[in-house]
Amino acid sequence: MITHSGYVVEPWRVRETGLHRDVLAQSESVFALSNGHIGWRGNLDEGEPYGLPGSYLNGVHELHPLPYAEAGYGYPESGQTVINVTNGKLIRLLVDDEPLDLRYGRLRSHDRVLDLRSGLLHRTCEWTSPAGKTVRVRSTRLVSFTQRAVAAIAYEVEPLDDEVQLVLQSELVANEQLPTSRGDPRVSAALESPLRPEEHSAHDTRLRMVHRTTVSGLRVAAAADHTVHGPASPQTSAESSDNVARLTVITGLEPGEVLRLEKFVSYGWSGVRSLPALRDQVDAALAGARSSGWPGLVDQQRAFLDDFWEHADVEVDGDAEIQQAVRFALFHVLQAAARAEQRAIPAKGLTGSGYDGHAFWDTEIFVLPLLTFTYPRCVADVLRWRQDTLHAARDRAHQLGLRGAAFPWRTIEGAECSGYWPAGTAAFHVNADIAHAVMRYASLTDDVEFERKSGVELLVETARLWHSLGHHDSHGRFHIDGVTGPDEYSALADDNVYTNLMAQENLGAAADAAERHMEQAAALGVDEEETAAWRDAAKEMTVPYNNGLGIHEQSAGFTRHQVWDFAATGPDDYPLMLHFPYFELYRQQVVKQADLILAMYLRGDAFAEDQKARNFAYYDPLTVRDSSLSACVQAVIAAEVGHLRLAYEYLGEAALMDLDDLEKNTRDGLHIASLAGSWIALVAGFGGMRYHGETLRFAPRLPEKLSRLAFSVHVRQRCLRVEITNSGATYTLMEGEPLQIRHCGEPLVLSRGTPQTRPVKPPTALPEPSQPPGLSPERPTMHG
Repeated sequence: MITHSGYVVEPWRVRETGLHRDVLAQSESVFALSNGHIGWRGNLDEGEPYGLPGSYLNGVHELHPLPYAEAGYGYPESGQTVINVTNGKLIRLLVDDEPLDLRYGRLRSHDRVLDLRSGLLHRTCEWTSPAGKTVRVRSTRLVSFTQRAVAAIAYEVEPLDDEVQLVLQSELVANEQLPTSRGDPRVSAALESPLRPEEHSAHDTRLRMVHRTTVSGLRVAAAADHTVHGPASPQTSAESSDNVARLTVITGLEPGEVLRLEKFVSYGWSGVRSLPALRDQVDAALAGARSSGWPGLVDQQRAFLDDFWEHADVEVDGDAEIQQAVRFALFHVLQAAARAEQRAIPAKGLTGSGYDGHAFWDTEIFVLPLLTFTYPRCVADVLRWRQDTLHAARDRAHQLGLRGAAFPWRTIEGAECSGYWPAGTAAFHVNADIAHAVMRYASLTDDVEFERKSGVELLVETARLWHSLGHHDSHGRFHIDGVTGPDEYSALADDNVYTNLMAQENLGAAADAAERHMEQAAALGVDEEETAAWRDAAKEMTVPYNNGLGIHEQSAGFTRHQVWDFAATGPDDYPLMLHFPYFELYRQQVVKQADLILAMYLRGDAFAEDQKARNFAYYDPLTVRDSSLSACVQAVIAAEVGHLRLAYEYLGEAALMDLDDLEKNTRDGLHIASLAGSWIALVAGFGGMRYHGETLRFAPRLPEKLSRLAFSVHVRQRCLRVEITNSGATYTLMEGEPLQIRHCGEPLVLSRGTPQTRPVKPPTALPEPSQPPGLSPERPTMHG
């Protein structure tokens, strides 16, 4: 979309000039507002036209059956799908009885701006009705970071050339009609009118509705209150029914006069609280919003973001698109996580219903690293959500005949709901991904309380799964067979290197944590014999290597397979899983997304430098990037082994995944992990930042098209600023006690306020690998 003529490249804003119905659904995702608890898609205030209506509460879902053509033991029985909850965004406008609908009359101008500094979505529209009356509409929308249950809108109407009679209808609407689903009809049936009415009311300027889902049994409440400002006293009335509550405002205006409506909306949900308790909850949140008032909410939002950007901003000189894109990415990742508070971070955040609103391993491997280094206060809550779902993970492990916990491949509330078992059930690496996030957070924050109360249990139960899933051979080597690694085109593989190395780390970390917190470990039944077994399995972990080729095998025997016929695969044949049977994919050398390459990033300590270069040269040409999770990782390793131009192009693909709608599905919601990946590509790729459980290390290098990169990271209650140019890297400790880091292997001890600069070492030039035909990541030319 950034190449679309209606979109402008600016450093701190995303601007759309004109209304472009060809990208309406995509723009609704791009302009979505959220705080991790509430999500409002960027639909027009008047409700229509729309691509996909969307109002979401994190965790609110409906259940639907997952029937199978043939029964099989261990198949998940129930699916979970995010639902569209009560829409509080709607403010319909009638001008002399003509509804403001931009498909009719004449749209003179339309401008929307997402301000990344203030967290506000602004809209200005000038429209002439079919009867010839022209009005200017201005609206500003926010979802509050500081008042978790609150969203608000300021809506102004001004006639421009004649006296008009205006009617505003501010509504709460449940069970909105959604576009016809292109997917599973069972899901469509579950989502058709998913909310059963329990209570509704309308009094003075206040509206409230309470509903409950049919199968999952979740109660949802929404309430709204209003202030109305105009040159005269407008006439108001309120009414409600099962699925609509409405405040109507009627007034006449002369040119130059303005009618202003401020709408405050509150939400709450629960699976256990009573109707009166939930009613009181949303009323209290609404009272808090009214007490702050619109100016107060705006000021609180700006203050929250000022603090965030002070510690999290990334500055990029030399590429205006990347500068805008990385700030857009940081903002949306923050929106997905800031107030999630022991709920999941879905793969689409709360920007759309894609992936049914499920959370995957994306969270721990792509999103939480960014947050740990920039906004660590919310990371522990996300991991506590995993701990809260341990009962379901233990049940799943038991069902599969394993010990410990088997965390789900995709879920909303903790139970596995992937019906495709080779990619779901067999993708056990999600366990080690969670453990990796636990280790990273605990080490980088020194949050001992979190490690003791949550980390130990998560590490112990994930380690138990690995020990029961794997086995020692006759030579003592430890193997983990029949699993699916990150590359879903190579399912049910033996000794997947990524899985084995991450499990190895998991096993060792669990043993260490059990020894540090013996009381908690003992309560979980851990003894010295068990920790010794974990250490032995980690020590003897098998890591397949092909001596003839001088590279690691992605999994045992992978390089023996036939190489996919890329020359005979046309550009319209991607993504491959939609055009070829998985049977063909599984038995050939073709990689959906970074797998071994991801292992070299997260477990770089397990590879020699020359091995990384050879591995990348072998696997990059096999990787088709049919997943949005791939390009950022390829950027990191391309930069490390010296392919800076290629790394830069992969960065562009990750950063512009949604702004350019590269996978043609941004309409369903943003790719939160790919957005986080743009930060990873810059900071870990060109910043060369690595952390393998000890000292923070940097090996910075810039591509030709970037002249400067600057970013900040949080490390153990310290804030470190890094600024990189072609002449050197400058490290400044902005907050906290002295910190030791390494620059290109050289130890540096930093003291607050005393910058240290070191030269940037250019990489050794190597032949750049080719990509599969037609899949080179070069970016389109920026339009301006």
